[in-house]
Amino acid sequence: MAKNVLVMAETWRGGITDASFELVALGRELADGLGGKLGVLLAGDGVSGMVGELGAADGVYVADAPALADPEVDRSCRLVAQVLEMDQPQCLLVPLSNISWDLTGLLPARIGAPLVNFCRDLTTVGGGIEATCVLYGGKMEATVQVAAAPVVFGVLPGARPADSGRVAGSPEVKALKFDAGDATVAFLRYVEPEAGDVDITQQDALVSVGRGLQGEANLDLAEELAELLGGAVCGSRPAIDQGWLPLSRQVGKSGITVKPKLYFALGISGAPEHLEGMRDSELIIAVNTDPDAPIFNAAHFGSTEDLLEVVPALIDRANEVKGG
Repeated sequence: MAKNVLVMAETWRGGITDASFELVALGRELADGLGGKLGVLLAGDGVSGMVGELGAADGVYVADAPALADPEVDRSCRLVAQVLEMDQPQCLLVPLSNISWDLTGLLPARIGAPLVNFCRDLTTVGGGIEATCVLYGGKMEATVQVAAAPVVFGVLPGARPADSGRVAGSPEVKALKFDAGDATVAFLRYVEPEAGDVDITQQDALVSVGRGLQGEANLDLAEELAELLGGAVCGSRPAIDQGWLPLSRQVGKSGITVKPKLYFALGISGAPEHLEGMRDSELIIAVNTDPDAPIFNAAHFGSTEDLLEVVPALIDRANEVKGG
């Protein structure tokens, strides 16, 4: 069996998702490490014109049909099975997003393939693939190698930068004939989440607060620091549960995943659920009086001083720099 890699690309609202480009970048690394080729399955309505965005791939399997306009797991499974017969790759990478999540449940059973889910990273080792997976909400990590092929890997967001997979080019195009048939599950509609006042995923700097802020009255300090940094305030789940910030500002597994250039973690212990939502920030600075707080395992810099003393000092220093 050829040591090729296949990526399941997602399309949403007229474009390829960032999660797809992340897996294209990861898939390119794996294919090169295995000495194989990278293929991408691109399905949807009007997707033929998007092939040029997938220049990092050697080939793109295109299924372009109105019946594929909305995500529907049964049809996606049939398409993947069709490509697997043609390509026989060693593995298939599926993004764990609200678009493709269901695929990791049904597809392995349909094609009789093993599933390795919740992968944080994939690397080539000894001619095979080794997966690093998170278990129990991030409380444990497991390293997994599977001898059977093909194997389906469900990959968490953030495995690679999306821009690394966003490469213009002219990969080989292989058009797929698709019979829509009757679907066992129908996509009805997408319910938009309540819009927040600030999109924290688009901020270069975030000041995140947790239980250690000691009360909503101290939120002004975080707001002032965030304004000086040109960013926004967000929080861990305890801060949101206390009503200090709206749900649209929650970072973590049950909230939003962010990747700012600067992430201040103020009074946040660093539970696995929170780390999952911010661990890929470029620079993490933590302030927590507990020297054993897990947040320090993820932070690049940290302080165990009282944040109510540290933050005013940071504000004063930022004002000095701006004034100078």
